[in-house]
Amino acid sequence: MQNKGLIRLFALLFGLVSIYQLSFTFITGKVEKDAEVYAAAQIAETEDDYVAKREALEASYLDSIGGNPILGYTTYNDAKKKELNKGLDLKGGINVTLQISVKDILKGLANNTKNPIFNKALADADEASKNSDETYLELFFDAFDNIKGDTKLASPDIFANKGLSDEINFQMTDDEVKPIIRRKIDESIVSAFEVLRERIDGFGVTQPNIQREGNSGRILVELPGARDIARAQELLSSTAQLEFWETYQQSNPNIGKFFVDANTRLRDILEPVEQEQDTLTKPESEIDSLLSDVAQDSLDFTADTNPLLGKLIPASPGSHAIVRVAISDTAEVGSYLRMPEIRRLLPADVQFTKFAWERPPKDVETAELYALKSNRDNVPRISGDVVSDAQATFDQFNKPAVSMAMNTRGAKEWERLTGDAYNNQTGIAIVLDNKVYTAPGVSSGPIPGGRSEITGTFTVNETKDIANVLRAGKLPASAEIIQSEVVGPSLGQEAIDSGFMSFIIAMAFVLLWMIFYYGKAGIFADIALILNILLIFGVLTSLGAVLTLPGIAGIVLTIGMSVDANVLIFERIREELARGKGKAQAVADGFSNALSSILDANITTGLTAIILFVFGSGPIKGFATTLLIGIVTSLFTAIFITRLLVDWYVSKKGRSLDFSTAMTKNLFKNMKINFLGKRRVAYVISAILVGVGVFSLFTKGLQQGVDFVGGRSYQIRFEREVNPSEIASELNTVFGSGTNVKTFGEANQIKVTTPYKVDVEGIEVDNEIQNKLYTSLQKYLPDDTSFEDFTVGASEKSIGILQSVKVGPTIADDIKKNAVWAVIGSLAVVFLYILLRFRKWQFSLGAVVAVFHDVMIVLGIFSLLGTVMPFNMEIDQAFIAAILTVIGYSLNDTVVVFDRIREVVGLKGWKNGEHVNQALNSTLSRTLNTSLTTLIVLLSIFIFGGESLRGFMFAMIVGVLIGTYSSVFIATPIMFDSLKKKIVQDKE
Repeated sequence: MQNKGLIRLFALLFGLVSIYQLSFTFITGKVEKDAEVYAAAQIAETEDDYVAKREALEASYLDSIGGNPILGYTTYNDAKKKELNKGLDLKGGINVTLQISVKDILKGLANNTKNPIFNKALADADEASKNSDETYLELFFDAFDNIKGDTKLASPDIFANKGLSDEINFQMTDDEVKPIIRRKIDESIVSAFEVLRERIDGFGVTQPNIQREGNSGRILVELPGARDIARAQELLSSTAQLEFWETYQQSNPNIGKFFVDANTRLRDILEPVEQEQDTLTKPESEIDSLLSDVAQDSLDFTADTNPLLGKLIPASPGSHAIVRVAISDTAEVGSYLRMPEIRRLLPADVQFTKFAWERPPKDVETAELYALKSNRDNVPRISGDVVSDAQATFDQFNKPAVSMAMNTRGAKEWERLTGDAYNNQTGIAIVLDNKVYTAPGVSSGPIPGGRSEITGTFTVNETKDIANVLRAGKLPASAEIIQSEVVGPSLGQEAIDSGFMSFIIAMAFVLLWMIFYYGKAGIFADIALILNILLIFGVLTSLGAVLTLPGIAGIVLTIGMSVDANVLIFERIREELARGKGKAQAVADGFSNALSSILDANITTGLTAIILFVFGSGPIKGFATTLLIGIVTSLFTAIFITRLLVDWYVSKKGRSLDFSTAMTKNLFKNMKINFLGKRRVAYVISAILVGVGVFSLFTKGLQQGVDFVGGRSYQIRFEREVNPSEIASELNTVFGSGTNVKTFGEANQIKVTTPYKVDVEGIEVDNEIQNKLYTSLQKYLPDDTSFEDFTVGASEKSIGILQSVKVGPTIADDIKKNAVWAVIGSLAVVFLYILLRFRKWQFSLGAVVAVFHDVMIVLGIFSLLGTVMPFNMEIDQAFIAAILTVIGYSLNDTVVVFDRIREVVGLKGWKNGEHVNQALNSTLSRTLNTSLTTLIVLLSIFIFGGESLRGFMFAMIVGVLIGTYSSVFIATPIMFDSLKKKIVQDKE
């Protein structure tokens, strides 16, 4: 081998750089462990809320020592930025996909126009988006073109308005306007991206990840290590729409009359009665007086006879709210007040009234309702764009608050607004995202200078977040969470433990097996393998890639597959030695002859990994990343490092290197199995297996996970064993039919999947479902379990919701389409690569038929056994990753076999298939060796790698077994039979 010195230097530098990169991970791990020990010593478990106190003390400790030098070349703060990134499934946290509403942006660009053509086009685009891959903007343009008639996009009441006058004029055609709107939409999404980035920077998690997903208007956000999940969701989805409104007084007679009239009308709408009861005779009275009369029980004011007034409670004394309502009734009362037939009952003087709920403090049972003075266009007196600065501070009573400063325009309007509130003795409601945070009165006349303050029952973190979103600015449109995954910290630690266990067991087996089978040469392969693992972690760290649980599975799989290259090399060297060549020459020829097979096998696997990376998302991308890195480092270590070690050893006189042991020396020698003679039996067996699988697929189908059908799933753990059928019956009563409950791992753990309100986005729905789960499952939980303990995010917990996943129907369709394209794409790429490599379409046909055969059998087994196996066998993104890996592995095997057939037939000819059988027999040792090591590795992950990976690993175990069989009994016979006519014609 030439340039040995250069390769040694490169390997040394590569290894040292990897150690240097990984050192930051070990440093941060040690410092954080010290912080945990320090906090545990300071705060006893007997203290109330000791976990939160310890976390706060740990953070304080790390802040205090963050800048201290460590080992002379780094600090904790510096090392934290350079450590190996761990994904949500290893660290806990939240991963969300946000959909920025392009519809909202279009309405904003058109100044919320009332143009019927414009609004009809938006409605049509809404409908079309449910069944189309096109972007919302293109669907809007298509819808507009279909119905526009003489109306143009450049109409004065659409886009040729004052706000866009510098770029769009009345004379422009639609084709001239469209590129401008596309650019404006893109600018708005970039603005949303930057606003979210600023908010996340202020949130305080390390290694956050935020990225745009093409031109779809989607933004992916990952916050590993985030503990306060509700806070993170609120921060990401709030638009930060800040508004200042003047309120109506409680004593306003018109508002009182409206409530009375609305109650009467609702009674007619909800439950028509034959006789009109004259129960209300005081339309002009004040609301408090009216409600106090109700409370005196002089009349039967129940919810049945008074659907609105029966739910209203007098507002707190001194408050500028109109009434109070039980929190459980706010949704119903709100829906009443939004009904068009109820809105029409507002008297002329207050016909544009805007009703808004307060942001209720924690642990209260009622929420106040405010009546805000609005106008025809529903535009506030002051909006958030006048806020020039916002800071978390403390009010005069030393309670957390937010102070705001306004620009010159805002300061002038603020002075006018406070003057009006003073003169009218009303309040000023400070509204953020349609929630009234505070509504103070003005006691001393107009307030100049533009300074204001938001007060209320806030925590310090809440005021920090409010100030943060106000400084970052409002989102240009609403941002809905269409997909989310939440992993509790305790589950993350379990994943690390199980992943590490499977890694150690797989590594130990492979190292021992190589020594058992190849003796001293196996030791050299083991050294190369250990260096390979070091390089993989070093590259992951230096690239800033994220290590996930499937990523660990990818690394462990790389261990099994990297053995393949060494096995190929050692088997070829053994063949050369058997031919009587000297040690040095046998080594040189062995490495040279194995190179083609090694490259072909790894390139085909790499191509499927690239497709997986392109079409996958989240953890699956992590699996593809580690697999790709592993392929490259495996090639380097097997081809160069093993060669250096072997050359060094055989170059010394008197040293023997047999590449086998006494037990394995004659194993698989002189094998003469007639594989082609048995091909018809194999065809029948395969036809039966595929036929049964296809029949099951058509009759039973597959269990599709939420990735593909949309919905929400929750992994919930209890102290004792539970009956999933009993829980399913109870939850189907609460959520309606379609809710699925099954044991997930141990008997005290279940997975709940429900399509309940799958089409409805928003944190409110997530909270509603978690509340219903808590209420329904409370009897299975310990008596002292609170709602906060039950929900995701509670630290150090071993019961309750450990993980939750939400996938909206739109993104579920996208995931399903990407999965189909990934499988089709991988088959097409492989067909073309093998055609290019072997120059005969018959080779490509054999490989693709074998791969298709493998995929159909795996799908059939999952269909047949989906409800029988004691682990999760849902079809999700992880399953598609398994299928693609099976495709890669099957091709790896097939290409190695084809490579040997090409070599043998090229030297000796076809001879009616005899030489094909000879080639197959010569690769048998390598095929079984590689398959056995890979299977043991997969079994290690299957048994010890955690419940979430079991279905994934089962698919791969089945795939490896079927792939090994098909490369010999399907791919090669198909290739031979399709070439047979040509072989006879050529008389070879």
